[in-house]
Amino acid sequence: MIYEYRLPSPPLREYVRLLQIIHLDFSKVPVVPFKPYWPRPDHCLAFYPRDHETVEYVDSGRQEAKPRSALIGQPTVVTNRYVGRDFFVFQVVFQPGALFRLTGLPAHALTNTFLDAEAVFSPEIKRVNDRLGSTDRYPDMIQIVEQFLHYLIRKSKRDRLPIDKVSHWMLHAPQGTSPLLRSVDWLAKEACLSPKQFYRQSVERLGVSPKLFDRIIRFDQAVKYNNAQPRKDWLSIALETGYHDYQHLVRDFRTFTTLTPPQFAQQDSKAPERSFGIAEK
Repeated sequence: MIYEYRLPSPPLREYVRLLQIIHLDFSKVPVVPFKPYWPRPDHCLAFYPRDHETVEYVDSGRQEAKPRSALIGQPTVVTNRYVGRDFFVFQVVFQPGALFRLTGLPAHALTNTFLDAEAVFSPEIKRVNDRLGSTDRYPDMIQIVEQFLHYLIRKSKRDRLPIDKVSHWMLHAPQGTSPLLRSVDWLAKEACLSPKQFYRQSVERLGVSPKLFDRIIRFDQAVKYNNAQPRKDWLSIALETGYHDYQHLVRDFRTFTTLTPPQFAQQDSKAPERSFGIAEK
C-alpha cells in the first residue's frame, strides 16, 4: 500500500505542484465503496497502470471509464469515483496554468471532464503507459513520468505570464487572506491586465473565472481542514478558511456537493482510502 504526495524534482516545479502516488489493494474488501471527489483547484495528468477508475457525474448520473492515462480538467462539481480492487493511480498535479502552457488546450474545454492523454500526446505517452505497466517499483515510475514531463517542457513554447504568478499566489496564499487582496480588480492589476482581460485569460488558462477559482480554493481548504481536525466545529473551520460565517460555508457545500458540511463529511468518511485509516489533508 502507498498513499503519498511527493514534490517533483526542482526543474519541474514551475510546472508541477505535486506527484500523487496511490496504490491500494481491496482484494479482501467485500464491496469497494466509491470516493466522493470534491472540487479542488487542480489540473492533472493521471496514469492508471492497474485497474481503471470509473467516474460518475452526480448531477446527471452519467458514468465514464477513465483511459490508461487521462488529462483531467478543473472540477466544479462533486463526482463519485469507483475504483477496482487493485487500484493504482500515479497523478501529476500541475501548477495553475501549466497544463495550458504545455498543451495549448483551452482549459475551459476540460472543465468537469477528461481526455484520453494518448489522443493528445501519442505516441510518446503510449510508451510511458507501457513502461509504467511493466514495473512494480515506485522510484522507477517516478523516473519514467518525470522524464516524460521534461520532454513536454522542452517542447513547450508558452512563457509563464504574470497571470500564472497571480494564480499561483491565489492557490498558496495563507488561509483567511484579506478579501481586498483577493478582489478581481486587485488581482487583475497584479496580473498587468484589465478585469475583462483577467477574466478571459483565467477561463483560458484555469478553466473557470477567477472568482470561482478562488471559491474552489477556499472550499478545498475547508474540506481538508475538517479531514485533518474532524473534532473541530464547522463554524471555526468556516472562519479560519475565510468564510463570513457558517451559512456562507453551507452555501458553497450545497453548490459544489449538493450536501451540507456534516452530510458530505459523513459520505467522505466511507471513501475507499478510509479502509486503511487514510484521510486527504
